[in-house]
Amino acid sequence: MAKSLVIVESPAKAKTISKFLGRNYKVKASVGHVRDLPKSKLGIDIEENFEPNYITIRGKGPVIKELKSEAKKADKVYLATDPDREGEAISWHLSYILGLDEDKDIRIEFNEITKDAVKNAIKNPRKINRNLVDAQQARRVLDRLVGYKISPLLWKKVKKGLSAGRVQSIATKIICDREKEIDDFDPKEYWSIDAEFIKDRKKFSGSFYGVEESGKEKKLEIPNEEEASKIMEVLKREKYNVKSIKKGKRKRNPYAPYTTSSLQQDASKKINFSTKKTMIVAQQLYEGVDIKGEGSVGLVTYIRTDSTRVSSEAKEKVSEYILEKYGQEYLGQGTVSKKSKGGQDAHEAIRPTYVDKDPETIKESLSKEQYKLYKMIWDRFVASQMTPAEFETLNISIKAGDYIFRASGSRILFDGFLKLYKLDDTKDVILPELEEGEELKLQKLDPKQHFTQPPPRYSEATLVKTLEELGIGRPSTYAPTISTILARGYVALEKKAFMPTELGLIVTELLEQYFKDILDQEFTANLEGNLDKIELGEKDWKDIVSDFYGSFRKELEIAEEEMKNVEIKDEVTDIICEKCGRNMVIKMGRYGKFLACPGYPECQNAKPLISDIGIECPKCEDGKIAERRSKKGRVFYGCTNYPECDFVSWDKPIDRKCPECGEILLEKATKKKKKIICSNSECNYSEEHSLD
Repeated sequence: MAKSLVIVESPAKAKTISKFLGRNYKVKASVGHVRDLPKSKLGIDIEENFEPNYITIRGKGPVIKELKSEAKKADKVYLATDPDREGEAISWHLSYILGLDEDKDIRIEFNEITKDAVKNAIKNPRKINRNLVDAQQARRVLDRLVGYKISPLLWKKVKKGLSAGRVQSIATKIICDREKEIDDFDPKEYWSIDAEFIKDRKKFSGSFYGVEESGKEKKLEIPNEEEASKIMEVLKREKYNVKSIKKGKRKRNPYAPYTTSSLQQDASKKINFSTKKTMIVAQQLYEGVDIKGEGSVGLVTYIRTDSTRVSSEAKEKVSEYILEKYGQEYLGQGTVSKKSKGGQDAHEAIRPTYVDKDPETIKESLSKEQYKLYKMIWDRFVASQMTPAEFETLNISIKAGDYIFRASGSRILFDGFLKLYKLDDTKDVILPELEEGEELKLQKLDPKQHFTQPPPRYSEATLVKTLEELGIGRPSTYAPTISTILARGYVALEKKAFMPTELGLIVTELLEQYFKDILDQEFTANLEGNLDKIELGEKDWKDIVSDFYGSFRKELEIAEEEMKNVEIKDEVTDIICEKCGRNMVIKMGRYGKFLACPGYPECQNAKPLISDIGIECPKCEDGKIAERRSKKGRVFYGCTNYPECDFVSWDKPIDRKCPECGEILLEKATKKKKKIICSNSECNYSEEHSLD
């Protein structure tokens, strides 16, 4: 019979930990939370100093019954929930339900699920940290007060099903504010002039910089075509000579290991993962994956962290790996990164638990998604402990009369961490051998008109980065926040960028008018700071809640009295619902607009809003190419005659035929260039265009 019971949150985590403990231990999972505030009511006694009314979560009866049974049979019970505020709160609730004394050493924690970490934790149990629990209680109560007080008001004044929340409302406002910036943006014209030179049959280019005045180079903006033409007239008559050559060296340091935020940002940009998907897959890697011949193995450290710290043991292991794999010259000192605003620095950075389990070695045991994310984490961590890359730089000033052009080149002298961590912007740019005073042969001048661009809409990556920089929310809140504002229809994702819906704009405007504190970034960031002070034992959680509720209650009373009803009308189309005959309307969902029957809930007909891009289908006679969306919201292109015609493409078709095989051409756009390729997989025709 097992003498000790260890309780974790998930069955996967239980399976991994069981490997490290002998027959005297039984490991069971609570399957997440066991107690929470009730869903059907506020669940907070405001008159009794905001005392929460916790209840057992519906459906958890069998799990709790089993845990109680096992706890009675055990000599010792260890609560091994995740090492953060929420994990501490789960342990506290478990201790209550199981009748354990929270002042005894029943809590264990570990930052990685390895044999040494788990056994060391068992040897060093501690009391439940009530400061951590209270910080989590404060967050939960604050969020419940905001959500359960404002949401019914929005149901009454705007429409049913709406919600408000501290972090989600700020996130929506940030997206709405950016949209207003874009709408108000006044583009300004400017021009550039590029020059192409040739030396020893090698072409290289320089860009117009400005003028030389009193021996100094001064930058000159070209505001319009008239000014560009004047400069061009002079340049066409001038000779081009090398004015100066500056050689130098620079280093590029490796990036720090991942935090939750930087992992979410990179996963969005590099492997097209949503924040939600990133956290789901990262949790799998943390809790344990079945590795062939080894069983369940926890592959990464705890995945909710704002720290880039690395333990001395991990540094020692990765140093041994780098020495053996790459040699002494590649072993660095490790990156030092500044603590983020409001960062708690409670845990290490996200890193592999076993550096010798490189992604390729265990690839067959991982799902496609697990492999992609694990490779990102592994590469980033190992590279962070390698030496900087060294570059030779070359900066050339070219004189044409009084005007100055500049050209720059660089080449890698020593690849350092780039040997492992490949980056797109580190390719060599080689200039020909030049001497000061040398006359250059001009091939052509290329003037171009440009317009300043409005700030870009937020992607998931840039929204997470902004929330982190403002000190709003914590690593664990970003993914659920984004999921919520999408699910509520406050924002939509269009081509990986957030756009506010009409509903989002209206709700944000109402909250700004009546609940200024809720939407004030500094106020929300300060509230996060107060939660940290509760964790440190510097403030009482009920005092923080009471201070907040004092002003919030006054705002709520004014809003209930003064807020007017808002009617949101759907755009009516001439498309007839084939089920009931009504004219269908355009609605906004989490992935953009779609058609729906206004007879809902009697008629629940809904279908994609097909946007014809004006190109005939290359596969059938009378079809058109339309923009569609997959079930996951990804844009693709298909024939309007679907399912009779099955033409489909992830890339956008254009109204041109391939000059080599006659098939339709497709457009692939990146941030810096647009690539045209042939839709015929057997044809290799392609062309590239700058997006300027």
